[in-house]
Amino acid sequence: MEIVAALTGLAGLAIGLTAGLAVRVSERAQRAERPTAPGSVLPPGVASVLSVLRSSAVVLDREDRVLRASSAARAFGLVSGDRLVVDELLVMARLVRRDGEIRETEIQVRPSRSRARVEGRWFAVRVAPLGTHGLVLVLAEDLTEMRRVEAIRRDFVANVSHELKTPVGALALLAETVAGAADDPDAVRRFTGRMQHESVRLTNLVQDLMTLSRVQGDEPLDALRRVAVDDIIAEAVDRCQIKAEAKDIELVCGGLSGLRVRGDEELLTTALRNLIDNAVAYSPEHTKVAIGTRQADPDHVEVTVTDQGIGIPEVELERIFERFYRVDPARSRQTGGTGLGLAIVKHVTTKHGGEVVVWSKEGSGSTFTLRLPLLRGDGHSTQPPTAPRTSAGSAMDNAREATP
Repeated sequence: MEIVAALTGLAGLAIGLTAGLAVRVSERAQRAERPTAPGSVLPPGVASVLSVLRSSAVVLDREDRVLRASSAARAFGLVSGDRLVVDELLVMARLVRRDGEIRETEIQVRPSRSRARVEGRWFAVRVAPLGTHGLVLVLAEDLTEMRRVEAIRRDFVANVSHELKTPVGALALLAETVAGAADDPDAVRRFTGRMQHESVRLTNLVQDLMTLSRVQGDEPLDALRRVAVDDIIAEAVDRCQIKAEAKDIELVCGGLSGLRVRGDEELLTTALRNLIDNAVAYSPEHTKVAIGTRQADPDHVEVTVTDQGIGIPEVELERIFERFYRVDPARSRQTGGTGLGLAIVKHVTTKHGGEVVVWSKEGSGSTFTLRLPLLRGDGHSTQPPTAPRTSAGSAMDNAREATP
């Protein structure tokens, strides 16, 4: 009865963590595993059940010594040697041993000077009696990633709400002002122009949110096809041409032609357009932005966007791909930026099996590089690139030389 009680309690504790596990204890196993000292050996079958649990599992004897600990429990720093080293868990174990009641809580395991431990990990903990000899079972489910994702979700919702509030509030105020200025044609024209500006800003934000939602999930992209890198560059440059001309910024293209990748042409164009658009927005007038292509190695193509702008502080480089993060919030909003452009670049590139890297120096400009898997000519062998239009290096050198 003691063995059955132990296994029954363990099975109830493991609901949601493992299912369909049947533990059979034969008479031979019972004889082989019969404890020589009550409370010093695991009941028969318990070790088998613990071995299939995904949670960190620890069994303590009546002296709080560890009889069994999963590899995860040791890896997370919950156990060292034959001791449970987290004080909160020891307190819970003693209370459970005293009154026999199951206890649950969430704890954060912080780093210790004396023990190497994963920093700031959160665990959902359940502690329960195991049998009648003072054994206690501790189960700890790692919640760190779930909490991180939840924090990102909360921040995202808060940021979206804030970003939407500004143009929506501006539109409402401008509409009210226009209604009150019906007899003043000049005022109406001025305010309707502002309304159009805020409408475009709102449209861009919604479009970026839709794009980001599409590429940030784990689902693979649909309908990937052969895409010419030249076509991506041509379309992205065309979409940024008006803004560039308004600042007398020359968009210079160079590098190898004929390179191809497999992917979603619209998403890749959007990513490159975002980089060019940023380069134009953060560059002074009468400068150049260079877009270069090269075959970095037999398996990869690189597309670079180099500007002569204000550059990015080194301390900001690690955060620029975060959603809604702006190095210069005032300038970003002034130029109509949504704060999502670089986040989209990162997710689109990752979705295509590539990466984006950045070099920047304050006062000297920045270079963003999209590195993508190269599509071979017949789907397997590399297609020889054609002669360069203008070498990628030359285009970038020309842009650098034009720096005021």
